[in-house]
Amino acid sequence: MLSKKHKAALTLRKNIKGINVRVPTRGKKKTYIYFDNAASTPAVTPVLDELYHYLDWYSGVHRGTGYKSLISSRIYDDAHDDIARFVGADLSRDTVIMVKNTSEAINKLSYRVQLEPEDVVITTDMEHHSNDLPWRTRARAVYAGLNEEGKLDIDNVKQLLKKHYPHTKMLAVCGASNVTGHVNDVHLLAEIAHEHGCHILVDGAQLIPHQRFNMKPHNDPGHIDYLAFSGHKIYSPFGSGVLIGPRATFASGPPEYPGGGTVKLVMQDKIFWADPPDREEAGSPNVIGTYALARTLAYLDKLGMDNLAKYEEELTNYTLDKLQKVRGISIYGSRPRVGVISFNLQDIPHALLGAILCFEAGMGVRTGCFCAQKYVRQLLGMAESYHYPELYDSGRMDKIPGMVRVSLAAYNTRQEVDELIKWLKDIAINPYEYLRRYRFSASQGSYVPIDMQYKLEADKVVNRIM
Repeated sequence: MLSKKHKAALTLRKNIKGINVRVPTRGKKKTYIYFDNAASTPAVTPVLDELYHYLDWYSGVHRGTGYKSLISSRIYDDAHDDIARFVGADLSRDTVIMVKNTSEAINKLSYRVQLEPEDVVITTDMEHHSNDLPWRTRARAVYAGLNEEGKLDIDNVKQLLKKHYPHTKMLAVCGASNVTGHVNDVHLLAEIAHEHGCHILVDGAQLIPHQRFNMKPHNDPGHIDYLAFSGHKIYSPFGSGVLIGPRATFASGPPEYPGGGTVKLVMQDKIFWADPPDREEAGSPNVIGTYALARTLAYLDKLGMDNLAKYEEELTNYTLDKLQKVRGISIYGSRPRVGVISFNLQDIPHALLGAILCFEAGMGVRTGCFCAQKYVRQLLGMAESYHYPELYDSGRMDKIPGMVRVSLAAYNTRQEVDELIKWLKDIAINPYEYLRRYRFSASQGSYVPIDMQYKLEADKVVNRIM
């Protein structure tokens, strides 16, 4: 008899859109194995069915007096509340602001917390660029260091909070790394931040899809002040993202994007801004994406996030155990972690390994620095080089250091992992056999097979879709 976690994972897999798509390889067509879930996850068919039914009732929201507009407005507004409940936000004090993705959410927050140039934002050396670059432009960004395993040094966080008190306005930290899968104890970090009069933002892009999460009540020392995450990383690839935080933060001052829907009244010399979240959602909102995300979260809740998390943990450990038996492999980070695993294979450039897995094995992985260049260089033990801009400009991405990333989701299987391991072992044993089959294309910035008309095949697929 299947356990609850295996039943949940099997149900999820049966409902993944495109799970049986076949792709061309250098040999025959193969069923695609998708190991790039940290970038974007596929959609689930039950939500697509609901979305298709809702489209009969789709209309512009707010201020429309037609029946469809009334229905769509109700659905759009209720979706905000459903999303809040999924992460334990306090609907009496917090607001849910719909944006495109996590990057936009963090950028919005960087504008709305009213930072001054002398203010300090503490972030970390393990962050995605989306939780680094916005703070650099708005305040003084200070970086907490890491230990030898690439995990956050919490003692260093304490030291920095103490050193920069009372000027530190935000501790901005990822819930889980998109490079190593390391999970930060964000509730402990929240307690530490609050002790120093500082708010905390959690970049939940890689955490919310993998584990049940609760922001905790406002009177709890471990309460998360701000949370950002993306729909496209949690089975809802419809252009929606979320920023959650205290309504008071967004109830004063103009939004960084003023325009339609952000006001109550406009007079010649005075603007009366709307209440949050309307003030922050300029223009016609992404009703479809918001509805789809809310329904996707409800679907995952029904399957049981705890069940899916347990299955994924089991699969991640299985994958790590198998990877460690591949000759010449270097795996970055340690356990425990969510299903994000980055590695390199001796003598095989990371970009070439990704191309081999694509064109030989029919697998989708990711290569490079995963929008976390500073963290990747640190894990590789490499210093910054002023030659990098020249390499980027000349298209020589093969000369840029990086890694191969396999990112798992709860619908992946041991059989898929076994197929990956089989290919990696063969590549490790016969590296030069594979090297001679590929060339680097500077114009495309990637390795391509010498003897395969893959672009022609891709054009055929695109033409069929379009």
